[in-house]
Amino acid sequence: MSAISRNNGFTLLEILIAVVLLGILAGALYGSYFGVVQARERSAAGMESRRELGATLDLIRREVSSAMYISTDKRLRFVVEDRDNFGVPSSTLELTTLAPSDPSRKESGIVVVQYRMAEKDKKRILTRQERDLVFDGPAAVPAFPQMERISAFLVECYDGSKWGKTWDTSINHVLPKQVRVTVQIEEEGRPVEFSVYAAPRISGS
Repeated sequence: MSAISRNNGFTLLEILIAVVLLGILAGALYGSYFGVVQARERSAAGMESRRELGATLDLIRREVSSAMYISTDKRLRFVVEDRDNFGVPSSTLELTTLAPSDPSRKESGIVVVQYRMAEKDKKRILTRQERDLVFDGPAAVPAFPQMERISAFLVECYDGSKWGKTWDTSINHVLPKQVRVTVQIEEEGRPVEFSVYAAPRISGS
C-alpha cells in the first residue's frame, strides 16, 4: 500500500517546488501585464499632450495673425511681458484679435485674449481668458486651463531687426513684424520644445 501511495501521490517537496514555480510565473505575468498597462497609459497621455499642444499653438497662431491695432483706439493692444518662474520662461500675452461671431448672441467679433502661466494642483498650466471687446467687462469671463501639460511658455517679438521678449503697443505704437511662440513640455522625463511663427496682418495708423 505504501508503494502504491508513493507512486500515485506527490511529496511535500514536490508540492513546495510547484508552489514556488507558480509564484514565479504569476509574478512574471503580473509584472508584464502592468508593464503593458503603464506603457499604454504613458502612450495615451503622450497623445493627449500632443493633441493639446497642437491645438494651442494653432489657436495662438491664428489669433496673432488676426491681431488688431489702431493707435487712435486705446482699447486695442498687443502686450507681451517677459516673466519667468525660477529661470523657466513664463511669458504673458495679451492681444486684441478678430473672432467668429454668433448672430444670435451679443458679440462684436473682436475679442481680447490673454495667456498666462499659473499653478494648479502643484503643476504648471497655461490659462486663457477671452472677453468680447464691446460687450464684456474686464473681469466678465474667468480664465480657464488651455494646457495642463506644460513646462514653459515663451513669446518673442520681431521688430524687423531683432527679437525681443517684450512688446507693448502703447510704447511701440505698432504690431510686431513677427511673433514666435515656444512651448516646452515633458516627454518621457525629458523637456521638448515646439515653436510656431505668426505675422500680424491687420493694423492701422
